[in-house]
Amino acid sequence: MKMFKIAGTLTATIVLLVVIVLTAGLPANLLSSTLKERIARDTGYEIDVTGAARMTVWPSLALTLNGVTLSKPAKDGAGERFEIASMRIEMPFGSITSGNPVITHLTLEKPVAYLPLLRERTPAKPSASSAGFSSGSTDPELRIARITVSDGAVVFSNPRDKIEDRIDAIAATVTLDADRRAAVSLSARAGPHPLKLELQASMPAAAQRRGNIPVEMTFAAPSLLSDTLTAKADVRLAGTMLRINGISGALGGKPFTGWASVDLASKPLVKLDLDAQDLAIGKPSAAGAPNSASPAPWSDTPFDLSGLNYVDAELRLSAARLAIGDLQIAPLALGATLNRGILTAQFENLELYEGLARGDLTIDAAGTTPRYVVQADLAGVRAGPLLTGLADFDYLEGKLQAKIAARSAGNSPRAVMTALDGTASLDFRDGRIRGLNVAQMIRSLTAGTLKGWQADEVQATDLSQLSASFRIAEGKAETTDVVLLGSLVRMRGGGTVDLAGKALALRVEPKLVMSLEGQGGAGNPVGLGIPVVIEGPWTSPQIYPDVAGILDHPDAAYARLRELGQGLFGADPKRPGQSLGETLDGLIQQGLGGTRQPPGSTPDQEDAPGGASAINGLLKQLFGR
Repeated sequence: MKMFKIAGTLTATIVLLVVIVLTAGLPANLLSSTLKERIARDTGYEIDVTGAARMTVWPSLALTLNGVTLSKPAKDGAGERFEIASMRIEMPFGSITSGNPVITHLTLEKPVAYLPLLRERTPAKPSASSAGFSSGSTDPELRIARITVSDGAVVFSNPRDKIEDRIDAIAATVTLDADRRAAVSLSARAGPHPLKLELQASMPAAAQRRGNIPVEMTFAAPSLLSDTLTAKADVRLAGTMLRINGISGALGGKPFTGWASVDLASKPLVKLDLDAQDLAIGKPSAAGAPNSASPAPWSDTPFDLSGLNYVDAELRLSAARLAIGDLQIAPLALGATLNRGILTAQFENLELYEGLARGDLTIDAAGTTPRYVVQADLAGVRAGPLLTGLADFDYLEGKLQAKIAARSAGNSPRAVMTALDGTASLDFRDGRIRGLNVAQMIRSLTAGTLKGWQADEVQATDLSQLSASFRIAEGKAETTDVVLLGSLVRMRGGGTVDLAGKALALRVEPKLVMSLEGQGGAGNPVGLGIPVVIEGPWTSPQIYPDVAGILDHPDAAYARLRELGQGLFGADPKRPGQSLGETLDGLIQQGLGGTRQPPGSTPDQEDAPGGASAINGLLKQLFGR
């Protein structure tokens, strides 16, 4: 963040130390009050050396300082500080007398930069160092041919917020040849993420320090980006403003262009306009079968959004395709602002899986617990890849129309889903339920409880509509208007979808169409006459008739079952001339305790108790309860 100031400070310090050593030997009071005053005047930093100082003169001049500290105090205590365990300066005698001093090698061991994280921006104050360290100076220009950094670190902190982030294991080599071509090779680690940077630049002479610096870079972060990023641009530093113009590059061979600026006066203000061909953030989940009997719960791994408080930004991003993990958006046009920890993003006519999406997203990270608000309208979006990418649910296909207004808060995926509130309406059209035959499932309910969706890679249920509206509270979405219309099946009902627990608790009334003519045919739908319960994990719930409903109305239930059997099963191959429906009818009559009674007649009262018992017994056999 303050690399230009750091480099300038070290250069000024080195020059002054070498001049004193060459003119006065190695005095005991190497860092006299005069030297400290000059460094503070020229750079704004205070310097202190607490360790030993050692100088050798053969084969070249070498000065080693241990325990070097550069600091710039601030009134609020959030000042900058640089600690260097050991600093070694190597300089040939000939370059000193030539008028073009060159430090052949500067070695920094275990340097640590402590930089403050600021919540508020403050107006920039002009300083003596803002125009460059050589401004107004008659000292000869110093060139450092090689810089080596080992085991370095950068610590970003805000003591008031008790926030500290680190970049560790910094190892870097910087070279600058006689033609002022610079090369940087750096590796580091940000938390669990390894980083690697290669950079080349043509540095201007002292008289042209306000000119553009052509820069080429290669950046790799395997755990964050899907591929290596390469870019080139013209960089210009004017005071505290860093301007990056003419950005062009590629990520994984896919090009992007844009521009950026960073105001480093206090709290950074980043402005970025980027147009990408194909942009991937994160990596897709590992391949496998997501639909197990026990779906993986939402993660409790905490995520930290506190960093949004310490940078302000104005962003505009467009891409032919954007991939965020398993989610893919193509194309994308997004505008976002970040101010005082509140990120607001708006998207209009965003193309998502062959459909359109529009809406806005707000993330408020200013408090202890981040808060989220989202409003979105989806039109004609392919449901299959969307649901697979978002929730590992790949059974539904079709065009999705949706309206979502939701809010939540939390520091982990599980916490966010548990606190979810809002409303949603979903409407799937002209699709299918993949791997499932709902009509066959309904028929199977006459034999007992089903465990799971009875998935089959070959079978499917075509549907013209599947819709529902939900009220969401504390991660549970309740509905009373589930409607499914298919070629051979109708279904209505309601219940609860536990979004936090990835579970279902639905009660529906399915009906089958007794004709292959489908919805446009003349066949009348026939139902079980009783509700069906769907409950358990949404990847593999239990499905069974509501037995309480059967026992409350046994005659009506059996009439429906008899009609269902006649319409679904046709002739009984074991009993020619008799349908399975008639066979079922006979079983029902046995369950009722005798033969069919003539119309208007009354069964023998003494037979009634036995008949009721037989009904219950048959019911338990039929439904496995």
